[in-house]
Amino acid sequence: MRVVFMGTPDIAATCLHKILEDGFDVVGVYTQPDRPKGRGMKLVASPVKELALKHGLPVFQPENFRADETVEQLRALKPDVVAVVAYGRILPQRVLDIPPKGCINIHASVLPSYRGSAPYQWAVLDGLKETGVTAMYLCREMDAGDIIDVSKTPIGENETAGELLDRLAVLGAQLLSKTLNRMTQGDVPRTPQDGEKATYAPMLDKTMCPIDWTKTARQVHDHVRGLHPWPVATAVIGGTKFKIHSTVVADWSGSAQPGTVLELTKTGLRVACGEGAVEIRSLQAEGGKRMNAPDYFRGHPLEL
Repeated sequence: MRVVFMGTPDIAATCLHKILEDGFDVVGVYTQPDRPKGRGMKLVASPVKELALKHGLPVFQPENFRADETVEQLRALKPDVVAVVAYGRILPQRVLDIPPKGCINIHASVLPSYRGSAPYQWAVLDGLKETGVTAMYLCREMDAGDIIDVSKTPIGENETAGELLDRLAVLGAQLLSKTLNRMTQGDVPRTPQDGEKATYAPMLDKTMCPIDWTKTARQVHDHVRGLHPWPVATAVIGGTKFKIHSTVVADWSGSAQPGTVLELTKTGLRVACGEGAVEIRSLQAEGGKRMNAPDYFRGHPLEL
């Protein structure tokens, strides 16, 4: 079975590595064009491109599939199936129609919940206890195709979105390999999604960063976890703006104005919320480096 793989970031590279390791015939790899990064704004290849070149696979990097020649280039690869993981491009219907076995996608949520570009982040932001990955057929509507299979996993109480993604990448890679195996054997179920149960996970942005201390301690903690490693929650403490990298829900049942600094402990800085308190474990002052909160505030004492 001839497979064309489409993907761009690390989660996609993990999936590509898995299907190569399992011996699938990957005849071409599509990924986004190299992008400028860093202070020098040098062009940087995607993780998927780097892996594909390492394995000697042909790599294609079109901006889109509007041009006829781009579509024909894909058709010439004669894929039986196109596997898509976080490619970052919407495929038009004429591309979806090329592979006889269809275009399949690994999505980082349990569909129909959290359709969209930031599914695992919103699962953490919303305080979910469980999420997963879904194998589905692609269709014209975003993340609305028929479901093939689902793998679920619990979300840790203090797990960040970035940590969760690392686990979902492995889970997604296993599910992709399983799905391609089923396609080889011809045993591929498809279950239509219930659109009325669909929820959406829009892209994150920096306007979401400031912490709202009037929220409950659990909500503040979930906010910090869900925005890590990007765009990272922020707060102003003692007149200084910080990125807040990690927190825990504190064992505190007192009453204080939300945002009040309560105490500096051996493990962190406790701050009152609308209900309960969180303990900030690590933070980063503007222009500084990430530090454990007790270490930072020993050198920059707060008036409590």
